[in-house]
Amino acid sequence: MVKKKEKKPVVLQVLPELNQGGVELGTIEIASELKKKGIENFVASEGGRMAYQLERMKVKHFILPLKTKNPFKWWLNYRRLVKIIRQNGINIVHARSRAPAWSAYWAAKKTGAKFLTTFHGTYGLKPRWLKLRYNRVMTYGDLVIAISNHIKQHILKNYKCDENKIRLIHRCVNMDNFDVSKMTAERMIKLMEEYHLPEDKKIILLIGRLTRWKGQRLMIDALEKIKDTDFFCVFVGDDQGRTYYTEELKEAIANKGMEGRFAFIRNVTDVPAMMMISDVVVSASLEPEAFGRIAAEGEAMGRIVVASNIGGSLENLKDGVTGMHFKAGDADSLASVLRSALSMSEAERKKMGEAAIDFVKENFTKQIMCDKTLAVYHELVNMD
Repeated sequence: MVKKKEKKPVVLQVLPELNQGGVELGTIEIASELKKKGIENFVASEGGRMAYQLERMKVKHFILPLKTKNPFKWWLNYRRLVKIIRQNGINIVHARSRAPAWSAYWAAKKTGAKFLTTFHGTYGLKPRWLKLRYNRVMTYGDLVIAISNHIKQHILKNYKCDENKIRLIHRCVNMDNFDVSKMTAERMIKLMEEYHLPEDKKIILLIGRLTRWKGQRLMIDALEKIKDTDFFCVFVGDDQGRTYYTEELKEAIANKGMEGRFAFIRNVTDVPAMMMISDVVVSASLEPEAFGRIAAEGEAMGRIVVASNIGGSLENLKDGVTGMHFKAGDADSLASVLRSALSMSEAERKKMGEAAIDFVKENFTKQIMCDKTLAVYHELVNMD
């Protein structure tokens, strides 16, 4: 019997834009890996500040208004995508977000290309009848990638999706960047000086845009309960115009008598160095993180990571082994865990930090994510 020749994937990734974010970063990482493996691939988006990386890799980028939620423009995008697919011999269309997924789905159906989706988040469900219909396109893939078991369970609970077509592929940490062995004293000193961070305090770091569900206010309430400890807290994240929330946080700090013990930094270009100068990295989200990249990156740097006991953090952190969980939304629980983290001996910190690094290397590297995604592409293109 003659063995059937295996088809090679030719991939088009489709997303709204290429500005900073987990969806965008994942797209660039996969495009880079496909290029490295000699697999022809393309990206379609509205563009953005990360688009230069595709140009540098010589991956063709089609600029279309894919961020739009206008159904008429969806139809126009559908027609353009059909042309792109046919002209470039694309046999897999990989949609990473809902609005462009509708155009991509229709285009894949029209051309006979396989349709793949990645469920990057839980997405809004209110009003439920409308949002479920809008979101459901992300389950229309011939295969569906869930970025965590939390997301997989969300899909199964809320959508009529066959579990057999869901593939679990966790998001990743780029170990080329988050590598303790590559950290230099100069990088850390530069950050300390640039942001006037104290050398004689234990630094607690929370990275995440300034929005209520990320837990900055919860952190302030928790730290008030351990004011007797010698901490300095750093919030890294943009309020994206929500200045009222920033002012609320600063007012709460003043009212609790903790002025001078917090820093607000809009953006840090060297996140690994910022984590390295921190004693504790916190993910205080009030709602479940789809994966929780910050917690995993903190572990990769060997830091003591404290995270909410919900969502992706239940998968990327082993309580008491690679980090510490606290009860989500509970300031008393967070305060207690922070006190424990800050009082750890050097030997205890070293043991937990080494376990955290090993855990990330074994489960959440970029190479693991890329290898699993490429395996899905090969599975999909050779499906009957």
